[in-house]
Amino acid sequence: MTFVSILYGLLFWAATLILIGGVAVKVRQYWNTPAPLKIPTTPAPVTQGGVVWRMFREVVFFQSLFRSNKTLWLFAFLFHISLWLVLIRHSRYFVDMNELLVFLQPFGRYAGFTMVLGLVGLWARRFLVDRVRYISAPSDHLMLALLVAIGVSGLMMSFVAHADVTQVKAFFGGMLTFGFFGDAGLPADPIVLLHLFLVALLMIIFPISKLMHAPGIFFSPTRNQVDNPREKRHVSGWALELERQGKTYLDELKK
Repeated sequence: MTFVSILYGLLFWAATLILIGGVAVKVRQYWNTPAPLKIPTTPAPVTQGGVVWRMFREVVFFQSLFRSNKTLWLFAFLFHISLWLVLIRHSRYFVDMNELLVFLQPFGRYAGFTMVLGLVGLWARRFLVDRVRYISAPSDHLMLALLVAIGVSGLMMSFVAHADVTQVKAFFGGMLTFGFFGDAGLPADPIVLLHLFLVALLMIIFPISKLMHAPGIFFSPTRNQVDNPREKRHVSGWALELERQGKTYLDELKK
């Protein structure tokens, strides 16, 4: 067991804890944030089942983005669908292979190219479109640079300098079972080490980045509300509590 393997093992344990804990805290914050107004984006569904179907179309096909900007939708959809295929391919490091995973492996391998292409398109938009360039913060560019670097280093392991998949799987298998990172540790390949470091970095900053839009979309009141203000009165919890106490919001402001 090398020092680098132990260091990377501890890094990924810490990154996993930060990722799970950070996302849980942010989701709890989203859950507890009141939605005082009825503000679904119309035309909106009038039943709860319709809301579920709308959210499915938004999450899977990015429906509203498709309606508003076809070019942005193309690069965003290309990146996200490719990312799913790449993640499915990476599942071979953590679970036993079955027929479905074996079938999807080639798709995940070449999806790396379309993932990077989608990211480059999204990144170029932040330079080429005036109004987008004006509102782009340095963190937006750094996040896209990080994702591109992860994608490119992953492609280099698949097509330039092949990584020892068996050794990497043994390393992460040891982590999952607290077996101290396997017997042989990580391969001493700089591209593998760079790729894993960037992935760990992404896991650490994910909970405090704009990538939290992934779980956040489920808590968007413009998407998850039923359009029934005439049939059912909408009132947030804090407003209902004031009403029960015979107070108004203006009374609270005057205190």
